[in-house]
Amino acid sequence: MPSMLQTHQLRAFYGDAQALFGIDFALDAGEVVAIIGANGAGKTTFLRCLTGLLATRLESVVWKGHAIGGMAPGDIVRRGIAMVPEGRRLFPSLTVEENLLMGAKAQRKGMWSLQRVYGLFPILQEKRSLRATLLSGGQQQMVAIGRALMSNPEVLLCDELSLGLAPVIVREIYAAMPTITAEGMSVVIVEQDVAAARNASSRLYCFQEGKVALEGVAGELTAEQISQAYFGI
Repeated sequence: MPSMLQTHQLRAFYGDAQALFGIDFALDAGEVVAIIGANGAGKTTFLRCLTGLLATRLESVVWKGHAIGGMAPGDIVRRGIAMVPEGRRLFPSLTVEENLLMGAKAQRKGMWSLQRVYGLFPILQEKRSLRATLLSGGQQQMVAIGRALMSNPEVLLCDELSLGLAPVIVREIYAAMPTITAEGMSVVIVEQDVAAARNASSRLYCFQEGKVALEGVAGELTAEQISQAYFGI
């Protein structure tokens, strides 16, 4: 059967500069896939294409058999694809709870609600009336994850979850992944932290200069293979 989310020879440009060079990618229902690579490898650009934030050919992104490349971001969210963006991108004037409720505007039915997000990250309920930007970096990341979950997606795209966070907070956030995926949600994790990516995923892609340098089962790829693909040596 075809994968739930696929890209076919996906190319992306910023003006005249090409950032992605024919990316083929597949994600199955209930699967956790990691994308690793150095800065500038094209990881965030790839997610921007999946979510409609960067224009691409219609047929180069396929969701459940339907071409969605270049569709409006709001339409893609309503179809069931949500992103936790790099840097969190919270609404600075809104409280924690108001930020979470913004995710529900997609009006998709599903299991995720305020109470369920608070069950996943109890500290957010305690701080729900505070402006989100007053929270620590790790807590803000929890708000960003919760906001995406509130849209009740079928695919959660996570861009650099560990960026700028203390290791203990990174472990706490990744510890929530089994709960998030327990009912079949698929997750794409973009990471520079190779160990975190391998531990959290079943399959792994390594991007290098806008191309797929390596792809395989995360537990079967050797450290040498990953290092060669990551650094291009």
